[in-house]
Amino acid sequence: MFKKILIANRGEIAMRVIRACKELGIKTVAVYSTADKQSLHVKFADEAVCIGPALSKDSYLNIPNLIAAAEITNADAIHPGYGFLSENAEFSQVCSDHNIKFIGASADMINKMGDKATAKETMKNAGVPTIPGSDGLLGSVEEGIKLAKEIKYPVILKATAGGGGRGMRLIKKEEEFEAAWSSCRQEAEAAFGNGELYLEKFIEEPRHIEIQLVADQHGNVSHYSERDCSIQRRHQKLVEETPSPVVDNELRQRMGDAAKKGAKAINYEGAGTVEFLLDKHGDFYFMEMNTRIQVEHPITEEVTDVDLIKQQIRAATGEVLEEVDHLPKRHSIECRINAEDPTKDFRPSPGTITNLHLPGGQGVRVDTHVYSGYTIPANYDSMIAKLIVRAPTREEAMIRMRRALDEFIIEGIKTSIPFHAKLMEDEGFKSGIFTTAFMETFDMEGIEDYVVGK
Repeated sequence: MFKKILIANRGEIAMRVIRACKELGIKTVAVYSTADKQSLHVKFADEAVCIGPALSKDSYLNIPNLIAAAEITNADAIHPGYGFLSENAEFSQVCSDHNIKFIGASADMINKMGDKATAKETMKNAGVPTIPGSDGLLGSVEEGIKLAKEIKYPVILKATAGGGGRGMRLIKKEEEFEAAWSSCRQEAEAAFGNGELYLEKFIEEPRHIEIQLVADQHGNVSHYSERDCSIQRRHQKLVEETPSPVVDNELRQRMGDAAKKGAKAINYEGAGTVEFLLDKHGDFYFMEMNTRIQVEHPITEEVTDVDLIKQQIRAATGEVLEEVDHLPKRHSIECRINAEDPTKDFRPSPGTITNLHLPGGQGVRVDTHVYSGYTIPANYDSMIAKLIVRAPTREEAMIRMRRALDEFIIEGIKTSIPFHAKLMEDEGFKSGIFTTAFMETFDMEGIEDYVVGK
């Protein structure tokens, strides 16, 4: 087991890793930017090192500073959390070069899954269902038009280096293709420095379903059931739940087997997630693999009774992990609490929290790094907490979530709590029959009425 782990991250995920390490008897090192000096992860780690100013590129994305912090504190491993450098092949390799264990995928694994065209080809060769489309990158607009005719419209152009909803264009008919090609290439080049594109069949009425995996260094891969992440806004997840309302045990097993097959094809190690699109016919297709722990991992923990961060650390030590397929024992929902104003198109709302009360009671969990008096920096992601509930059934979980949201008091800033409160009462959400387009028609009227106690 590691003696000391440096956590190359901030906020609630840094706190989450600190807790797992303490229970495993591992010392921890927090790193922080000047903007995060008062964050809880700095207070609760055994040691803390300032790695630079507020801008991410000068601190949390600064590889030399992170390695220096690990070396001066004698950390023998680095946990990258999610975001920042968690899927950065260079960082993984540099850690290895300095004899520091990167608790995550190797540089080779990250490279294989980080480029979407390469990932798709890898999964296709492994026998994992993939979306019909181009075999690799498109060489020209003419090639794209010809292929679109073969797989039939609608189709979608995607940047191979894309992410966060950028570098994508939906094309419903041939007349739209050339203009979409030009604008997509320009956006991808500007955003990612890579304008190469590939083409896929557009999946109609899709749900976003992901399978949680943990793999050891000995070829054992376990799946921990699925998470439904279909409630999204601009391709950013808002609410996640498990099990999915539309996935039965037979489909769950097929998706789990496919995800494990893909992970074994690249000799994967650590925690990872294989993401699928599930269409209205019950067919699923590989979308991407995230070679890290996910924001929404707590709901999987709540229905399987497994600590995924501990499993991730154990895998990194070389421990043999039994290969087990975990079925959900109950239902769990997570609401991402963001410092945003839902009445103003979710505009960011950084500032100082003047009063804070966290919900509690049976089946309620809050993962956060904030406290009363804490000032939320404007430099980072707006998520400040994750509210997770578990209950025997989906209906009971929604009721519990609504009750917990009523108890969640955050004053001094605007948050997404009113949106989540209304969502829990929405008939479309309660039905369980929705797609990734759910938010396009969600009625935001009256959000301001959903305040504490109402």
